[in-house]
Amino acid sequence: MINRLHYISQQPEQGTHLTAIKAALDAGAKWIQLRVKFEPKETIFKYALSALAVCNEYGAKLIVNDHPEIALEAGAHGLHLGLEDMPVEKARSLVGTKMIIGGTANTFTHIEQRVAEGADYIGLGPYRFTKTKQKLSPILGLEGYAEIISKVNQKGIKTPIIAIGGIEPQDIMGIMKLGLYGVAVSGAITHAANPAATIAQMYEYVNHTALKEA
Repeated sequence: MINRLHYISQQPEQGTHLTAIKAALDAGAKWIQLRVKFEPKETIFKYALSALAVCNEYGAKLIVNDHPEIALEAGAHGLHLGLEDMPVEKARSLVGTKMIIGGTANTFTHIEQRVAEGADYIGLGPYRFTKTKQKLSPILGLEGYAEIISKVNQKGIKTPIIAIGGIEPQDIMGIMKLGLYGVAVSGAITHAANPAATIAQMYEYVNHTALKEA
């Protein structure tokens, strides 16, 4: 089961990615994507091992961004691949059939590509400008999401689609009403004054809207 709320790690002003992940788990997050850029693979592997251990303590899932070999060796629950990363089919041949694999999309054509590749979920975005991405794809906004989700429904695509990119709590209801499966956030949790209240509110939004649409 793909969670409706994904937390994507980022390094806080004080501490490391692990500091941020532990704080998110303490606050109630259940789906963690370890996204470490511009660090040696050895460092990312150590992060993955430590993050998996703490995720298991909380009954949460750990998804590793970009690195199939690290996800496999660390024993992570899943892997997320960007459009410029390894193709999903090739990654699947490396990590096996049991590992969750998500893939990024920016257009409806990308969504068709990810579905054909056999991705378990799709991260669609960016919703708005975000500093966490070095190479930012065209911003979609609500209008872009509405257009793409309309095509998704026409094609009968059932793969869970997660909105991503600069999303704040107040954006979630509007996004979910368009028919997306869930949302992924980073700074909205990392920098929240009260992470537990923020995550509780986000879960209320994604689950309430999903139940209403069911």
